[in-house]
Amino acid sequence: MATQRVLPQSKETLLQNYNKRLKDDIRSILDNFTEIIKTAKVEEETQVSRATQAEQDHYEMHVRAANIVRAGESLMKLVSDLKQFLILNDFPSVNEAISLRNQQLRTLQEECDKKLISLRDEIAIDLYELEEEYYSSRYK
Repeated sequence: MATQRVLPQSKETLLQNYNKRLKDDIRSILDNFTEIIKTAKVEEETQVSRATQAEQDHYEMHVRAANIVRAGESLMKLVSDLKQFLILNDFPSVNEAISLRNQQLRTLQEECDKKLISLRDEIAIDLYELEEEYYSSRYK
């Protein structure tokens, strides 16, 4: 996991595209929110009437709020795309997990084999002693 994997060009391009989408959507949310805050400020003297200016500001806020929602939905789609990419293309980590599990199971198997061999040897020694005792006793 500590080593950097080299990705094929298409995957690298796809990841760069995801990064660009992320930055664009975050910038869009930030810019639109900033403009909504600026629009909320009441300016004193303008050339248009207050009602007209209020209506224009109201419409602009709705458009910018819709842009924020669109960027949020785009971010949710990006998360979904990233999950799908990870599931479909992360073979090295899956293979690494499988290899690690195989190694753990092989180690466990070796420990069990050693214990079984030790147990077999102890039983053989005990059986030999019992046979000697049986055949050397007078109660055959």
